[in-house]
This record gives sequence, C-alpha cells and structure tokens, in this order.
Amino acid sequence: MHPIDYISLLMAAVFVVGYLFITLEHLTYINKATIALLMAVLCWSIQFLDPSWSWERNHQVLEEHLSSISQVVIFLLGALAIVEIISVHKGFNLVTKALHFQSKRKTLWVVGLITFFLSAVLDNLTTTVVMLSMLRKVVDEGEDRLFTGGAIVIAANAGGAWTPIGDVTTTMLWIGGQVSTLTVMRDLFLPSFVCLLVALLLLSIPLKGNYHLRELSAEDDALEPMGEFVFFLGVAALVFVPFFKILTGLPPFMGMLLGLSVMWLITDLVHHKDYSRDHLKVPQVLARIDLAGVLFFLGILLAIQALEAAQILGHLSIWFDKHISNPQWLATVIGFVSAVVDNVPLVAATMEMYTLEQFPTDHSFWQLVAYCAGTGGSMLLIGSAAGIVFMGLEKVDFFWYMRRISLPALLSYAAGIAVYLLMK
Repeated sequence: MHPIDYISLLMAAVFVVGYLFITLEHLTYINKATIALLMAVLCWSIQFLDPSWSWERNHQVLEEHLSSISQVVIFLLGALAIVEIISVHKGFNLVTKALHFQSKRKTLWVVGLITFFLSAVLDNLTTTVVMLSMLRKVVDEGEDRLFTGGAIVIAANAGGAWTPIGDVTTTMLWIGGQVSTLTVMRDLFLPSFVCLLVALLLLSIPLKGNYHLRELSAEDDALEPMGEFVFFLGVAALVFVPFFKILTGLPPFMGMLLGLSVMWLITDLVHHKDYSRDHLKVPQVLARIDLAGVLFFLGILLAIQALEAAQILGHLSIWFDKHISNPQWLATVIGFVSAVVDNVPLVAATMEMYTLEQFPTDHSFWQLVAYCAGTGGSMLLIGSAAGIVFMGLEKVDFFWYMRRISLPALLSYAAGIAVYLLMK
C-alpha cells in the first residue's frame, strides 16, 4: 500500500475514535473540547508526515484553512459576549413574565413560539438554557414540564436553522458563501415554522389541565440597572449583523465586533463611576463566556480541514455521488445522521466535500443542509446542543425522550422538508 494510504487511514482512525469519545461525553465525562483539540493536533501532525507533501505546502494549506476558521471563531466569541452582557444585566427576565400561564397547552405554545423566534437571533444553545431556566422558575417538576422542555429543544433547533446567526451550522454556510442572508431567511422560514407547528400540535395532545404555578420572586422580576435597554440593544446588535454584511460587504465577524464594541462602549459609560456595578462591565463578563464551546468548534473545524487536505473528504464525496446522487436525498440523510453525530463536523465536512461550482450559492442543496442539519438533531436527545442542555438541566432519560419526543420531532422534521420541496 502506498504511504499516503497509510497516512489517510491513520488520520481517519484518529478522527473516528476521537469523534466516538465526543459522542460519549455524557458517559466518559471528558469534555468534548479536549478531544476536539487533541484530534486537530494529531490529524495535522499526521498530515505533516505525508512524504508527498513538502513542509512549505502543508504550512501554506494550514494557514489558508486557519484564515477561514478564525472568522467563525471570532464571530462566535462576539456573539457569546453580547448574549452574556444581556444575561448579567438580567435582560432575559423580561421573557419570564411571558411564561406565566396556568394552561399547560397555552404554556407549551407560548414557550415554543418565543423559543423559535428568540433562537433565530440568539444561538439555539443559549436560547435553550434561557427558556429552560425561565420554565423552571414558574412551573413545578413533572412529566408535563418535560414535554414542554422537549418542545423547547425542537423549537430552538428549528428557529436557529432559518437565519444566518441562529445556528452555528447556518452561520458556517453563510460565512462560507453557500447561502445568502435574505434568500435563506425567505426560503427556510416557512419550512422551519411548519416544523415547529407540527411538533407543538403533536406534543400538546397529551397535555391537559393547568399547572400549579410558582409565584415569581422579586429576584426573578428584577433587572439590573439599564437591563431593559441592554436587552433590546443586544438583540438589535445581533439582528444588525446580516444587514451590516449586505451594506458594507465586510465579513460577518466584523459586524459582530461592531455590535460588541458599541455595547462595551455604552456599558462602560453607564457603569464606570459605580464600583458596585463591576460585575456588569464587559471585562468581568468575558470571564463568563463558554470558551470550552468555542475551542470545541476550533478543534473540530481544524480536524475537518486536515481530512480535506488529505483528500479523504474528496473520496467520500465521490462515494456519496455514486450511491446518493440526488442532492435533496443527501441533505435529508445528513439530517438523520445529525441526530447521532454533532452537526458542526457534519456541515463542515459537507462544505469541504462539495464546492460552490457543484452547488452554487443558495442552491436548494445548501438550504436543505442548513434546515436538515439544524432540525434533524432534535430526533434524539444527544443529537443537538439543545438536547444535551435539556438532558443536563432536567435530568431527562435518553429513552424517555425517544419514547415521547422523537416521533413528534421526526414527523415535524419530515413536514418541514415536504413544505420546502413543495415551495421549490
């Protein structure tokens, strides 16, 4: 066997074993960022051992990939910082009041709709954390609350799929030029919304009667100084990012940095004289950001780029073209796989396997990949970051989710695809 084949096989083995550990994070308790970074370093180390490539060529390819990856990482850091600024100002307490209903079905629908539209602006992970936290404050424990939590997972994933800033996979496709701002929002809104509606209809069937609501405490109702203003300013900053790209032509991370810098400036001006507000200032806020999540994306994207440099993904795309030639079927399969495998490496690999020459910007393939990878993860508890958060906060059993939530998630996923294909 040629040396390059040994190198490709070794790299693929490292990736598969590493990804297995990432998937089993909830059992091994090894943070997935640790494994992702280790995978990235090992894969590139193996690539640099390839005797058919010079050191200079490898170094040049690594620098080129790092340039594109850094845009995603900077974008995520800016978005996480803005969301955390809102959080420390308790801006999300404004949402709590909207959840205070007795009717179980009404609560389900209101929570689902708020989650859907909030996830379109925030990322689906943050939205899930916020909405579950709000729900826990007003509703007592029980299986009915878990049904509403399952609706939050589906709504967060569906809401994040149709905007460039709502889900990291759609963001990756947007930054990579596979989808454009207004077109992806126009074409994916209705499929994503139908996905939500079908799920809410199915999940509301077993819900009957009223909740025994908890009284909201003064802390739940209170905002920090300028909390309401910071909430709306932060949401506006996030919403403005796609329009900034359209207006200036600059990469999306520049718009995110603009929003962060404006919020940093305003909060410094407002809080700088009061030492009791130090916790509201951005330097302290930055320490609260989930850097492990950002490093996970960095590691995964670097590892995927190593597979691309070794031409492993190229051979994989040829296999897919031979066995699944229809782009719509391929995107649908990606959605099913995302229920088991994290959608970030799935989409990253897909972007490397298929070029813009094969499928140009806003091709139905890329739009379906955004929808399917975003919503397909709802079918299993471990299929999305939102599901993992739900499992952690509510101590949900994997098999309970499969029995109660997986079928509505599957049917809603299929309904969204059907609507998209009918539209096209």
